[in-house]
Amino acid sequence: MNQSNSDLIPVEGHSNLFRDRNTGAILNKDKSAYLNYMRMKEQKQKERTEIDDIKKDIEEIKSLLKEFINGSR
Repeated sequence: MNQSNSDLIPVEGHSNLFRDRNTGAILNKDKSAYLNYMRMKEQKQKERTEIDDIKKDIEEIKSLLKEFINGSR
């Protein structure tokens, strides 16, 4: 749904923030800030995925070490 400018009320003290007259939501009209936010969000998701992969690898290594130690007794 597209917002018309008459539906948006400027937020005092914030040049890029507007309140939606219909929903009361605060909207940020700063496109570069939004794009930066999305890049940071994507980067954090990649980091989270990498950490999860490393955790899985460590669990696999631990399991293999336990098998090796138990097999050598």
